[in-house]
Amino acid sequence: MLLMLIVGATGCSGEGVGETVSRPVFPEAPQHTQLYDTSILDDESRWTVNNAHDPAIIKTDQGYYVYSTDVRVAGEAKPGVMVRKSDDLINWTWVGQALSGIPQEALDWTGAVNLWAPDVIQAGDTYRMYYSASSFGSTQSAIGLQTSSSPEGPWTDEGLVVKTSANEQDKLNAIDANPIVDAEGNSWMVYGSFFDGIYIAPLDPDTGKFKDEGYGTRIAARDRATEEGAVEGPYIVYNPEFKKYYLFVSYDSLFEDYNVRVSRADSITGPYTDINGNNMLDTEYLPQYEIGTKILGGYRFTEGEGWVAPGHNSVLKDGEDYYIVHHARGETDKNWPYLHVRKMLWTKDGWPVVSPERYAGETAQDIPKSMIAGEWEGMALDPSVDGQIQAVPYTLTGNGKIQSKNGSGTWTFDGKQTLTLKWKESPWGGASTEELQLLPSWDWERSQPALVMTGLDDHGVAVWGKQISAPEE
Repeated sequence: MLLMLIVGATGCSGEGVGETVSRPVFPEAPQHTQLYDTSILDDESRWTVNNAHDPAIIKTDQGYYVYSTDVRVAGEAKPGVMVRKSDDLINWTWVGQALSGIPQEALDWTGAVNLWAPDVIQAGDTYRMYYSASSFGSTQSAIGLQTSSSPEGPWTDEGLVVKTSANEQDKLNAIDANPIVDAEGNSWMVYGSFFDGIYIAPLDPDTGKFKDEGYGTRIAARDRATEEGAVEGPYIVYNPEFKKYYLFVSYDSLFEDYNVRVSRADSITGPYTDINGNNMLDTEYLPQYEIGTKILGGYRFTEGEGWVAPGHNSVLKDGEDYYIVHHARGETDKNWPYLHVRKMLWTKDGWPVVSPERYAGETAQDIPKSMIAGEWEGMALDPSVDGQIQAVPYTLTGNGKIQSKNGSGTWTFDGKQTLTLKWKESPWGGASTEELQLLPSWDWERSQPALVMTGLDDHGVAVWGKQISAPEE
């Protein structure tokens, strides 16, 4: 662990010049994961963050568990729901398959060859695991339920919760279940994908199955007449500080330009709107890519491996801390899906923003002003951009200026954690004001500590930044 040093916060823009502030504590170096390691392909015990797709996380008194879709690089996946465990959200160990195969009722209905997008919730002393069975591009699908007294099983089959048919005209697709409990203690399940959008239905708290007949209420959809019609992987989180429900979904192509969008509502059943007031059910508004606040997408910093198609997230609220858990594909070979955990922060207006670096144990801390000036690179997660976004270099000078090859502006600091960049012309286009939160993190691309920042601009676009070199102290 890096030592906490006392430095004089002088020579930087912002209030409180001359104060003495403690240097923040950066994370230790996490265990290195070799990407595209073919030596582990036949040894599940060494998979750690490899072969992780559609990860759902739960915290228990036995540790953190992630359940994920049955996938395998360079081979056929064993059906049964993958299970991983961690004590720190950084190092993950293989637990095994939750089930011995596909439950018979689900197999008979769907003909599935593997299980998708599981999620687990604890109800009293019982763990309930919801899984999806289907085949790619089909609505002949089902969500089933398994129960256990332990997060590691053994599991008991409780049958199907909801199923859809390829012959039904409404084209609802029963996959991607997320069970949740609302602020009043009522049980719900949000689910669905692509075809007819995202639905939410109340659950019977005693059985974990649908409380009412039918499919529930539709809360999000996209225009399928365009190439922008994919929406899936719903996940809802309630933030008691802002008294809002947040709906996370994934847009677009699974292998190419997958990205995470968020909207919020006062009621768990909606209506859900993004930061610009767009309704997640508005399928007539064009362009469709403008609906939903994009907070995570493909990216590449100047050094190191870039990532593509991050998505199908879950969210962990651990005390006062929030984490987003998702898969992402390496840019060199998109066949390899990896587990990513990232710190999630909140803007003062109550919107979630995501760290540009994977979690390595960092905590939010006040930052000395003297650490901010230096060479940075950053990007705006433009919702209109498909695929990767490349970071752009810029300089924050000691006298509060921003200098870039394709832009300029000024910066100010609140003396704690919030940095404001006011661009006359930003490298990603146009004038904007970005309110960003600083976080002392681990730079996975360069294998060293680094300050990062994340936030939103005044147009509702997510912005990331990473310090490449700091001023000499």
